Amino acid sequence: MRLLLRHQITYPTLCQWLKVVYVDVADKEFPVDGRPQSDSRITLLTGVHRKEVRRIRSKEVITASAPASVSLGAALVGAWVGDPRYVGEGGSPLPLPRLARGHDGPSFEELVRSASKDIRPRVVLDEWLRLGICRLDEDDRVWLNTEAFVPDQGFDEKVYYLGRNVHDHLAACIHNLDSPEDTFIERSVYYDRLTGDQVRILSEYARTVGMEALLKLNQKALELSRQEEGDGTACHRMNYGIYFFAQAEQGTDAQK
Repeated sequence: MRLLLRHQITYPTLCQWLKVVYVDVADKEFPVDGRPQSDSRITLLTGVHRKEVRRIRSKEVITASAPASVSLGAALVGAWVGDPRYVGEGGSPLPLPRLARGHDGPSFEELVRSASKDIRPRVVLDEWLRLGICRLDEDDRVWLNTEAFVPDQGFDEKVYYLGRNVHDHLAACIHNLDSPEDTFIERSVYYDRLTGDQVRILSEYARTVGMEALLKLNQKALELSRQEEGDGTACHRMNYGIYFFAQAEQGTDAQK
């Protein structure tokens, strides 16, 4: 609610969005075998008035797609932190010379062209510098900010990842409720009665071990995906996430 209010998204607007989603999901995912889906049945399932159901079904529901910068950026960051050619001995992404010419090893220019022939590497670099995803040093080398899987400045990118990650986390929880014999991993560590300093220590520790887990899984996923290139059965997706949250408990001295 805080996010919606900060961005002037009112209650009637949210209700209209929910109404469209209710109708769309009921229409596509709750059919009766062998019978066409009717407006009346969707009304029965959702409680949305039949005239509204008819109006909504008559229009194409627009599915949110990833901003172009997200699709290309995810591919580039995934390769930079997962491909052995771009990773150092300690597993950290190597600084890359900006241009390919004059260098025997990999370069930022080569990295971008391996993912897209349509976008110039300089355009990607300028945008990444603006978003804080990378930095350029005095030797014309590009350094990846390994924390910047989601850019600091890109609001559209942040909103996209928010929607995708919250959706997938909730979907995993719902799947585990519906299918207790075949569950996804969904675990957390919870402690209370901690000081502010202790929470800060744990936050930094969680960031360190969390990034290690993400980098290792990315490397494995990149390796496996390249093995199956061209396989017609490669139509699945996965998402693995980590989060950390802390706040002062209600009624404690820290809130007074």
